[in-house]
Amino acid sequence: MPSPVPSHRVSVAPMMDWTDRHFRFFLRLISKHTLLYTEMVTTGAILRGKDNHRHLDFSKEEHPVALQLGGDSPKALAECANIGENYGYDEINLNVGCPSDKVQSGSFGACIMKEPELVAEMVSSCKTKVKIPVTVKHRIGVNGKESYEDLYHFVSKINEAGVDHIIVHARIAILEGLSPKENRTIPPLRYDDVYRLKNDFPNLPITINGGIKTHSEIDNHLTKVDGVMIGRAAYDNPFLFADVDSLYFGSKEILPTRERVLKEMIPYLKSFRLGGGKVHHVLRHILGLYHGEKGAKEFRKFLTDRMHLPGANESILEDYLAR
Repeated sequence: MPSPVPSHRVSVAPMMDWTDRHFRFFLRLISKHTLLYTEMVTTGAILRGKDNHRHLDFSKEEHPVALQLGGDSPKALAECANIGENYGYDEINLNVGCPSDKVQSGSFGACIMKEPELVAEMVSSCKTKVKIPVTVKHRIGVNGKESYEDLYHFVSKINEAGVDHIIVHARIAILEGLSPKENRTIPPLRYDDVYRLKNDFPNLPITINGGIKTHSEIDNHLTKVDGVMIGRAAYDNPFLFADVDSLYFGSKEILPTRERVLKEMIPYLKSFRLGGGKVHHVLRHILGLYHGEKGAKEFRKFLTDRMHLPGANESILEDYLAR
């Protein structure tokens, strides 16, 4: 049964090199209702690429799952949004928050927060092509455009364009001199700006993102905004989500155990291997399963010592469970 609570109440952030389909399948074994996002896929990769299945395929178990797109052409984004809807995604999300040099060189990501009218056109174009929600993930600003007034103007424009939901990373992006990693930690968090947005746009669903790691923090934010997005903590400590369904989505299902998750990963890993995949592409995502637990270091070592060996297969998990 689908949850009556909006799926964006708790979500996992799109993270390049991390939130691929293997991680999403793994996390779905821990939480059935948390909204998951793909890694960012550029419009060029979809429209000029020859292997959309590699970029866009996902398992049916991953629902609800959103496709994050990167680009600056309203027409190209709309076309890709339509392709994403046809693939079965539940939401189209536009990346207006990534500060990397590579993204900036393509004139999209956080740098286009300086062009709110363009982002509004991107939203409007996508809305004409799809029936699923069109959302935007953005920062609270960029250097040079970092006041609350700038943020209010930006959100006003995309709200007028019909954006269905926004996810706000509560830091500015510093576009010169900081790496993407530094941009996740050095600019100070300004949660109050996101709360103020919610007061100023009460009818616009708003999710907060940035530095959130615990259930107590989730609880606090949910008293002020509509949703909470977890980033690196979801990867470092995936079992944080074991009781998300019961705490935030009203689920009465039995809570998962780590051992059950590992057992359910075995057929997935076998199927991927038999299809020609390398098992370490999957197993690298589950190294944090025992985070904070006795034996966590031994679990990581058990997997990392074995998953790169010639002939590595799903017996790695079977052997660990037999220990």
